[in-house]
Amino acid sequence: MVLDKYLSQTEFASYEDFVANYKLQIPENFNFAYDVVDEIATKTPDKIAMVWCNDLGEEQIFTFGQMKTYSDKAANFFLSAGIGKGDPVMLILKRRYEFWFCILALHKIGAITIPATHLLSPKDIVYRSNAADIKMIVCVPETEVIRHVEEAEAKSPTLKVKALIGEDREGWLNFNSGMESSSEEFIRPLGDKMPANEDIMLLYFTSGTTGMPKMVNHNYIYPLGHILTAKYWQNVQDNGLHFTVADTGWAKSAWGKLYGQWLSGSAVMTYDFDKFVPKNLMEVIEKYKVTTFCAPPTIYRFLIKEDLTKFDLSALKYCVVAGEPLNPEVYKQFLDATGIKLMEGYGQTELTVALATYSWMEPKPGSMGKPSPGYGIDLIDDEGNSCEIGEEGQIILYTDQQPPTGMFNGYYRDEKLTQKVWHDDVYYTGDMAWRDEDGYYWFVGRADDVIKSSGYRIGPFEVESALMEHPAVLECAITAVPDPDRGQVVKATIILSKSYTASDELAKELQEHVKKVTAPYKYPRIVEFVTELPKTISGKIRRVQIREEDGNE
Repeated sequence: MVLDKYLSQTEFASYEDFVANYKLQIPENFNFAYDVVDEIATKTPDKIAMVWCNDLGEEQIFTFGQMKTYSDKAANFFLSAGIGKGDPVMLILKRRYEFWFCILALHKIGAITIPATHLLSPKDIVYRSNAADIKMIVCVPETEVIRHVEEAEAKSPTLKVKALIGEDREGWLNFNSGMESSSEEFIRPLGDKMPANEDIMLLYFTSGTTGMPKMVNHNYIYPLGHILTAKYWQNVQDNGLHFTVADTGWAKSAWGKLYGQWLSGSAVMTYDFDKFVPKNLMEVIEKYKVTTFCAPPTIYRFLIKEDLTKFDLSALKYCVVAGEPLNPEVYKQFLDATGIKLMEGYGQTELTVALATYSWMEPKPGSMGKPSPGYGIDLIDDEGNSCEIGEEGQIILYTDQQPPTGMFNGYYRDEKLTQKVWHDDVYYTGDMAWRDEDGYYWFVGRADDVIKSSGYRIGPFEVESALMEHPAVLECAITAVPDPDRGQVVKATIILSKSYTASDELAKELQEHVKKVTAPYKYPRIVEFVTELPKTISGKIRRVQIREEDGNE
């Protein structure tokens, strides 16, 4: 297995053994496309790399041999389009399999890949183009996406080339025909033309929950950081099939659909759909015999409403969850239906998996787990002191020894912001948590979102989780409202389920419900019913906007 080249030891007897003895061996000039994909293709060309299907019934299976061939042809296509080392290229490709050809090709020529969501408006594209000096955009052949790119073009002076998947259009290159006509002979560049470990490989724009999106800069050793994510948290298997539910526009795709999985010998499952239908997702898991699965809690909330006994899940061995803390009731229902324990994890676009419930550990539903090897995690209070057991504080990461492999290099072109969150060998995540007596960490909320009321610190997640247990609540956000007596009070902004109608009586019922589920002082003193919540393009609630609107009122 290719993984043996990068780890001196791959099997561990316990979590303690894992933390003490997990050691990465990082070569000079590591390049995932050549050193992993092409190497597997050379040794075992027929080994399956990806199983792809869509909601139209189409399917494709790609071997590593094919991935090498297609990425070599794509690399020659990009070179012919004027793309070279260091050139930023945005990929708006949803879950199209061409994304994998493109990203591997861009790694091979040393270009900078910028994955992006298809939900970007023209304004979003202009902002990203000018922030990163994007030279080329490759996108799906969808009318709205094409229109948004074309509308942004006039205000994006560095954008020189546009390519469309599988279609001819004036002013655009046809990626598929261009790739097919390109040579499949591509030789690894040498010397200055070859990217070095410290060069920028990926730029991810954050979702912008607290302001304008930031550009997270990852270098060429970033893929090796995801060995932790795939082999040891997701527990992927050599010759298995791993399925992470994620669009290629977000960092979760790098976590679950590419780097760590292929390093660990597992194929990846890609299901290309426009509308999430839980039954369809389960049919994909059943049909293709998915062995390991990763999704956010929202997906699991929908899955447990299906009759899971109707599906043959005998191939499914391991499931993990991340993105937000897991409601214990969801954990229990999924375990009852499948016999599988959901193993939680925590990380950021800036990191890999920093905290996780690893296979040697007994899960505590709602807990993120314990620190990953190489992650010097601690919690600190407002004065910078380490927190005691049970005390809430900000999650920080000590980097005085060495930053964990896969940690970002900083925010691209924003040294001031980088210095704000990472200085004196300490990285401040901006996330609040507490630690129990067994060393497990429990998420509270973003530091900016924590509410301080009458001397109490109240994390939004716990109140939101309590509200979500009530059948009337479809979606909600907990924020702080200034109060002359208490400093701040808790406000709940709620979207109701279809069968419920907003009323003072229902607001009172929900307040009493929260008092019973969690500590009474945490209940929302203000309840507002709305039809929609402000969100980022990645679907995260913008609590900062709710606070600003309340402040304006």
